[in-house]
Amino acid sequence: MRIAIVGCGQLSRMLALAGLPLGIKFSFINDNLQQVTDCVDGLGRVVTLTKNWQEEQNIHKLYNLLGKPDVITVEKEQVDIELLKALQAYCDVLPNIEAISACQHRYREKQLLEKLSIPTSPFAYSLPASEALKVLQLPMVVKSCSDGYDGKNQWVLKTLADIEDFDHLNIEDYIIEAWIKFEREISLVSVRSKNGNIEHYALTENTHKNGILLQSIAPAVDQNNTLALKAQTYMESVLNALDYVGVLAMECFVVDGELMINELAPRVHNSGHWTQAGSITCQFENHIRAVAGLVLGSTESLGTAGMINLIGNEKPPMTSLSALSTLHWYNKSVKPQRKLGHVNFFDKDRVNLVQQMDNFECDLKLNHIR
Repeated sequence: MRIAIVGCGQLSRMLALAGLPLGIKFSFINDNLQQVTDCVDGLGRVVTLTKNWQEEQNIHKLYNLLGKPDVITVEKEQVDIELLKALQAYCDVLPNIEAISACQHRYREKQLLEKLSIPTSPFAYSLPASEALKVLQLPMVVKSCSDGYDGKNQWVLKTLADIEDFDHLNIEDYIIEAWIKFEREISLVSVRSKNGNIEHYALTENTHKNGILLQSIAPAVDQNNTLALKAQTYMESVLNALDYVGVLAMECFVVDGELMINELAPRVHNSGHWTQAGSITCQFENHIRAVAGLVLGSTESLGTAGMINLIGNEKPPMTSLSALSTLHWYNKSVKPQRKLGHVNFFDKDRVNLVQQMDNFECDLKLNHIR
């Protein structure tokens, strides 16, 4: 079997590394002419999308250049839906196009959650901020409906002057959300197979800064498993409604002890990287298993696991590793605020795990790697 992945970033890299031992071959679509493909170098053929791909003969050529894959999947939600529709004439696209389309646009995503009666933050769609103020209160958060991730294309409006300034920017296609005073940020990563079987990973507690994930610990503190069971119910509702195949991530706020869904990601997710160290089957292998039509692997946790993102680091911190930590370096060019790698941590004891992660961070700062 051959699987082609749209995108050449670190998620494509880790998907391929998890699938190669299964005997699956990979190819990659570079849909961004500015993208460096070092992440997937040597893991399979990379085909760069031409500007005139929409001509029928070029789609046929693209499919052949990719090695005639059996399945097309994605490492990101911001992909060209028309490209996926064209490729669907030659092979399966999983997750399906409807699911990707719903999750790649914040307003469509909000509509999906509201349709399923899943709690999400109050919002207004593409109204001037001055109009949104009639239904929402300050502060408010403006988010681009597309191409908004890691805090990019987002604005926080705290004052009437902020509202006036934003309305003069003439931004198009955005939502304005109520500012949510949450207690914690948690996420659930789950996987659904072609036959509808669903498996959930442990609920994960996340720490962000400026919209970028800094670290994760799983399982999250969850008395009586209350939050996990509720998150799983919401997740199953979304997966089944979309007839979803593959890994889906759901980011949540905990507000007054209840869950509020922040956003969905139709792909493997940064907050699930810990599964490489802390679960019987990692999220990357399970995504490959799902889209390939294989039986899902166990999502059972082996203990307590954590993950720290390496953001803007100039070099891999090899000397800071411990016996129970593993480094994943992406081979990307160094840029400020760019995710260049991550380190996974494992321990049977949560207190020891947190101490491990704290020691790692201290060592990075001491050695001026951070």
